[in-house]
Amino acid sequence: MRHVRFRDPAGSVRQGTWTDDGIEFADRTYDPEEVEVLPPSEPTKIVCVGLNYERHAEEEGMEIPERPLLFLKTPNTVAGHGDTITLPEGKETVEHEVEFGVVIGEQCRNVAAEDAEDVIAGYTIANDVSNRDDQYVEQNWVRGKAFDGSCPLGPVVADPEHVPENADVELRVNGEVRQSSNTEEFIFSIPELVEEITQYMTLEEGDVIITGTPAGVAPLEDGDHVEIEIEGIGTLEHGVTR
Repeated sequence: MRHVRFRDPAGSVRQGTWTDDGIEFADRTYDPEEVEVLPPSEPTKIVCVGLNYERHAEEEGMEIPERPLLFLKTPNTVAGHGDTITLPEGKETVEHEVEFGVVIGEQCRNVAAEDAEDVIAGYTIANDVSNRDDQYVEQNWVRGKAFDGSCPLGPVVADPEHVPENADVELRVNGEVRQSSNTEEFIFSIPELVEEITQYMTLEEGDVIITGTPAGVAPLEDGDHVEIEIEGIGTLEHGVTR
């Protein structure tokens, strides 16, 4: 199943199922265009993985890391399906980064790679929107990665059994394909990432790990419409404004 959080026409937040017929909840089916689709979880943190695709490392002129490169996005970065995100004022190069998202299903620490699937609720889609003007001149990437709305998530959490082990990943801007890859190109697998991250921090229910972006990152501009499609999950869409 594909699980979705949404606000119904009466203003109540619901947990439904996204099917071919629409969003189903309590014997009713809602048109996705007539409700507010909310971010699929409310993470206390988003743990991000840098340089997890070889070709992206090449385009950035970086060496492949010997262990996962980790950084954080904070809850203020979360935006939902259908939202319009605002790019930081005065920044020239703010780029898209399609990412495969892992939603954590329970509080966990020190999880071995072989047990990782036990703590995963499902998978979602993310865009790690990145302000390169500041990212490239600061050490901790707060300005570059953690500005408001810089992590659109959604539209659903798909059960793991419905997502292929090697899933196609694609990002389009105004209908033009910018990024296209497959998760089989990961340098570090999802179980390896869960093990590494939980050695250092407790993950809470609803936290999200975003697993790195493939080659093809490029700037976003005022008025752009972004579509991010991952096989087995669906399509996350959002607008852009300055």
